[in-house]
Amino acid sequence: MKSYISEFESKDKPKDYYQKLLEELKGKNRELHVFNNLNEDLRDGFPFSVKDNICVRGVESTASSKILKTYKPPFNATVVERLQRQGFAFLGKTNMDEFGFGSFGINCETPARNPFNVDYVAGGSSSGAAVATSILKYHVAVAESTGGSISAPAAFCGVVGFTPTYGVVSRNGLIDYANSLDKIGFMARSAADIRKVLNMSVGRDEKDTTSLDARLRDEPKIQFSVINQLMNGLDDKVRSAFDKLLEKLKSMDYKINYVDLKDIEAAIPAYYIISTAEASTNLARYTGFKYGFKVGDFSKRYNDFFTEARMQFGSEAKRRIILGTFVRGASVKNRYYVKALKVRAMLGEKMRRILRESLIISPTMSITTPKISEVEKLSPVQTYALDMLTIPPNLCGFPHVSFPYEYIDDMPIGAQIVGDHFNDYAPISFVENWEGKFKYRFKYNIGAI
Repeated sequence: MKSYISEFESKDKPKDYYQKLLEELKGKNRELHVFNNLNEDLRDGFPFSVKDNICVRGVESTASSKILKTYKPPFNATVVERLQRQGFAFLGKTNMDEFGFGSFGINCETPARNPFNVDYVAGGSSSGAAVATSILKYHVAVAESTGGSISAPAAFCGVVGFTPTYGVVSRNGLIDYANSLDKIGFMARSAADIRKVLNMSVGRDEKDTTSLDARLRDEPKIQFSVINQLMNGLDDKVRSAFDKLLEKLKSMDYKINYVDLKDIEAAIPAYYIISTAEASTNLARYTGFKYGFKVGDFSKRYNDFFTEARMQFGSEAKRRIILGTFVRGASVKNRYYVKALKVRAMLGEKMRRILRESLIISPTMSITTPKISEVEKLSPVQTYALDMLTIPPNLCGFPHVSFPYEYIDDMPIGAQIVGDHFNDYAPISFVENWEGKFKYRFKYNIGAI
């Protein structure tokens, strides 16, 4: 169970290590569009990056949106503060889908590129976080997930991506997408490093009313449950690789149980109703007055003033604002939004029954990594449907981890392990066990000493 953090701390580094690291990163950034900005004053400490919708004091934090250009928060997010207290060194802000709206990392000004092949997507919305983790030997990424924003890019870029139980990592300093769904998590090259940064980051935060002072468990399970309905519609290559993974698990003395959960098919509509309703409310604060983009011309009529400001949103943000405003309207709220909340509660309870006895396993994504040109041709509905495997645990706030286990056509694929609420360390422990038995190769090792 390799820890790159421990290895980094045990090595003697040349005096110009951080300078050389930045120089190499700048060159690679021009090719892959990993970082929205880099910290030119990088100093001693294990490097960590921060997704661009998480605040860092005095550093432009835009959530990859034009409407937040020039916004520099006067405070650190709690998770950033806690890592810096442990001696970690802030490396830079990573690229993402605007406000977290997307599965492929292309809903932004300059999409991040997959480090294994630049013609392919990096995954979204934490695209830059995954690419940075994939190319840097010594690095962890602070990322965020709403419906799969950590798992999807982690799978496409071949790294470990962990999303905790909702509320155990403070959301203070997060530029919200959907308050009841957003979770700050991490990406790393090993599960051991995920464990270390999670230990440093959990705990009650008085600045975040949703944060919890819960004791996380590590209750191992000898059984994995495969939900039959989640296996429908898998790419043939993904299904074949996943079946081989299950055989390996059996050889490790794990039991595989196939279960039915028909209600899980309602997860996608419930998720997009809840998330867009909350997003439309959160994005209402961007009016051209206070944050980022300023209209400046106060002689404009009311509608013209706010239209100029809100035209800075990208097309996907506008789409979600319109949908979210509709579903929380007084005439349809009970038909859509309230019903979606009931679906979430019902689905969470049914998944919890399974998770009391086992961990849930599935491929992370139903497809192999697509080309950017292919994704651009998909309709919004087709794109949303591809989140089927990542949305259920996110919708219900369960901890989950995506880990790389195979290559298909020279591109990595991942599997997702879901645990019960507050049993966050069980999925991590499994991946540590997996990594101890099966080696994985990375394409780049930038910053290797």
